[in-house]
Amino acid sequence: MKKQILDIIKKKNKSKIVSLTAYSKNIASILDNFCDIILVGDSLGSVLYNYKSTRQVSLKTMIEHSKSVRMGIKKSLMVVDMPHNTYRNSKEALKNAKKIISITKCDAVKLEGGKKIYNIVQALTKNKIPVMGHLGLLPQSDKTFKYKGKKSSERNKILNDAKLLESAGVFSIVLECVETTLAKKVTSQINIPTIGIGASNNCDGQILVLDDLIGLNPIDVRFVKKYSNIRKEIKKAVFNYSQDVRQKKFPLKKHSY
Repeated sequence: MKKQILDIIKKKNKSKIVSLTAYSKNIASILDNFCDIILVGDSLGSVLYNYKSTRQVSLKTMIEHSKSVRMGIKKSLMVVDMPHNTYRNSKEALKNAKKIISITKCDAVKLEGGKKIYNIVQALTKNKIPVMGHLGLLPQSDKTFKYKGKKSSERNKILNDAKLLESAGVFSIVLECVETTLAKKVTSQINIPTIGIGASNNCDGQILVLDDLIGLNPIDVRFVKKYSNIRKEIKKAVFNYSQDVRQKKFPLKKHSY
């Protein structure tokens, strides 16, 4: 059965939410059997296009990948990142969010920020556009990769922003690289689920970039656990193929018309 927004909200304090990123139909169709939420993340900028930051990802690129992902999803909730500079004001955000949803048939959009985007989120939710929030490390605006919550001012801001986003109508919030005790405090003080990435198991769920999880992306960061080494498997398969071609073992008669 296809998961709805309410199904995700109801998991709060009951069962953990499983989320992963996908950028194509084939990957999405595999994740769909195990995930509650599949995110078409603007992380595709660095993962697929070797961009220096997610700020270089365009709306067109997000839409094209999302169209592909949509074809692979039957059960999971599908969320799409709104890229940088596509929600600078309520009017722009509404126009672009409607475009994303109408073309990709996704279930929700995700925006980064707190108080700064309160009115924008409110405008979207009032127009019945489901929104996922994103606090802590904000790749679209932060210039350095540092975990959040060391300073008391930072802690207060993130907690207040979480409450603001909830009041604006978001159905869940991603907490990225948020200090453990702060993630626990935020999770306990809002009534919507938190989904962590580098924010401890105190969150209501977890999300990772699939390419990191399977070892396809050669990244080494603290919050990623590599469950597979798919690069090794690909190398092995390609090596065997190259050997077969050079030794005239492929294609055989059964592979030919």
